[in-house]
Amino acid sequence: MDTSNTRRRAKTPVSKAYWKMTTAELRAATKEFDQEGIGDSFRPATPEEQARFERARKRGRPRIGAGSKTISVTVEAGLLAETDRLAKKLRVPRAVLIARGLRSVVESG
Repeated sequence: MDTSNTRRRAKTPVSKAYWKMTTAELRAATKEFDQEGIGDSFRPATPEEQARFERARKRGRPRIGAGSKTISVTVEAGLLAETDRLAKKLRVPRAVLIARGLRSVVESG
């Protein structure tokens, strides 16, 4: 691959997030992408950039312990409603609250 023609694109500082910009600001901030063949000016990723991309690409929840398993459990509607209210009050997902309860029972048994 001939890289003699590859230009590095200068990074322009963005004063605010794109979704907070007015139409005119957004148009000015993205003007460089309006030209044809803009992809020809890109360069291959550095090893550091490639590693960052690979880390960001990983999907799913972080592995805790032996991982997780999705199960189907039937719970009485009133108990589930109480569970949801408590989870909301504690600002944790329902699954976290249920896991805490199971851990407590398992450890005491």
